[in-house]
Amino acid sequence: MTTQSILLLVLLFAVLIPLAYPLGLYLAKVGDGTRLPVFGWLENLLYRSAGTDRDVGMGWKTYALALLAFNTVGALFVYAIQRLQLWLPGNPQALANVSADSSFNTAVSFITNTNWQGYAGESTMSNLTQMVALTGQNFFSAATGMAVAFALIRGFTQRSAQSIGNFWVDITRSTLYVLLPLSLVFAVFLMGQGVVQNFSANKEVALLDAVTYTQPTMDAANQPIKDAKGEAVRETLTAKTQILPMGPVASQEAIKMIGTNGGGFFNANSAHPFENPNALTNFLQMLAIFLIPAAFCFAFGRQVGDMRQGWAILAAMTVIFVALACVVLIAEQQAHPALQALHIDQNLSALQSGGNMEGKETRFGISASALFAAVTTAASCGAVNAMHDAFSALGGMVPIAFMQLGEVVFGGVGTGLYGMLVFAIMAVFIAGLMIGRTPEYLGKKIQSFEMKMAALTILITPLLVLGGTAIAVMLDPGKAGIANPGAHGFSEILYAFTSAANNNGSAFAGLSANTPFYNVMLSIAMWFGRFGMIVPILAIAGSLAAKKRLDVTPGTMPTHGPLFVALLVGTVILIGVLNYVPALALGPVIEHLQLVH
Repeated sequence: MTTQSILLLVLLFAVLIPLAYPLGLYLAKVGDGTRLPVFGWLENLLYRSAGTDRDVGMGWKTYALALLAFNTVGALFVYAIQRLQLWLPGNPQALANVSADSSFNTAVSFITNTNWQGYAGESTMSNLTQMVALTGQNFFSAATGMAVAFALIRGFTQRSAQSIGNFWVDITRSTLYVLLPLSLVFAVFLMGQGVVQNFSANKEVALLDAVTYTQPTMDAANQPIKDAKGEAVRETLTAKTQILPMGPVASQEAIKMIGTNGGGFFNANSAHPFENPNALTNFLQMLAIFLIPAAFCFAFGRQVGDMRQGWAILAAMTVIFVALACVVLIAEQQAHPALQALHIDQNLSALQSGGNMEGKETRFGISASALFAAVTTAASCGAVNAMHDAFSALGGMVPIAFMQLGEVVFGGVGTGLYGMLVFAIMAVFIAGLMIGRTPEYLGKKIQSFEMKMAALTILITPLLVLGGTAIAVMLDPGKAGIANPGAHGFSEILYAFTSAANNNGSAFAGLSANTPFYNVMLSIAMWFGRFGMIVPILAIAGSLAAKKRLDVTPGTMPTHGPLFVALLVGTVILIGVLNYVPALALGPVIEHLQLVH
């Protein structure tokens, strides 16, 4: 691994931890209902307007029904905006209505915090759709994840209680006190760095140097004209102007990163200079992705009354992240095996300069691009500043592996913490079996109900990923979207369903997925990957809240030391290996072996 890669990785955590700790203490106040002075009047006004009593708690079933109803209505709203955008204001480009299957896929995608995009944003979505429908759901989907995390934490802190909180209060406070202020500050910074923020129509500007190019000559039916030999007739054109897309980009970019959403205003996402102009914005975008997920570890420690518990969860996340991030950083610094063999065969001394630059921005280079890929897939963000499809076989396997671990290595806003806590419950259960004691975690007995719900939470995503991939590779509509044959084509499909079911949203960028087949199949994976996990987790929260908190005894297993961190890391890795290694062997592993051979 290069010195640059090491320094960048160290710098990321050197800045992250000092920022995440105070934010975590602040999140604890947001979650425990502490009255905060700045927006208190607005919070109360919202409750009065909605007829909500902030002091009335909900059982887990009521909490889950409220959450599902809120997100279902949101999905219908996003779908309707897309289908009607041609006739709505805020459409200076006069973009057409979005097709039914694409609208359905996008609505489910943004509701579930996946932000999978099968469309080119700048040529498909109007400013109104981007701002009201998509950016709005960036806030609400992130706040939903935060609400579930707060509910699960209350399950550990409550004593013989029936309530796990109030969903309407949790989502209001998460949005008002956390997501909005952070996004506002970050959006202003991005605008200062050159990220576009306006309501203008696209602008045509003169090029400094004219560009001459050739393209096939098309007939009236938009088909290429062919000569007597059957070859396309080409025409030479000269471009003197370029169309620059405009729109409210910075505001969407800020919550895209802060809320670990990942949906870009432009098709190129964070590789586009209007979204990610320079090395500074690139670094701070990585930092923004990890900020709230890391802070939630400290919020958890503060709310359960033992900061060591938060440090232990954070340590487990960091160990897994650093190990896998080093793999992708090293893999992308290597020369392509075919080029290496060519140089050896021709007795050349110079190998591929700098490693694998294919699909990467020269503005960022290999280290910043590879680390960004690790960050965005370790968290459930999905923003990309390089084409993962162009990574080496092992380098491309790392983003897949991060997602297949369950998006718990920092993970999304709230989702990373509650996912890791489910693995912690599994870890103490395994430890209890080994030492012959009833498993406990934070003073709460872990019994059959919690284990059934934890198992359901862990197994739902592998079922969606592997089942969806199997169906896609068996059916012609699934195989039709593959851009590359063989193992790499299989990896493209596996990546798509892994990203959808784990609510990441990034793509390998080699699969043509904007088809009715993939729009429907991936929507199913996204919906059940999100709410198929949330409902069992809320059930665990309700069950734990109703139990008494046991006192610590000499026989209680400590869950804040290195031994527990190692057990937790081992549990996450072991479950991931058992679920996905055969599928990875058919894709990136065999592709790597073929390249080396």
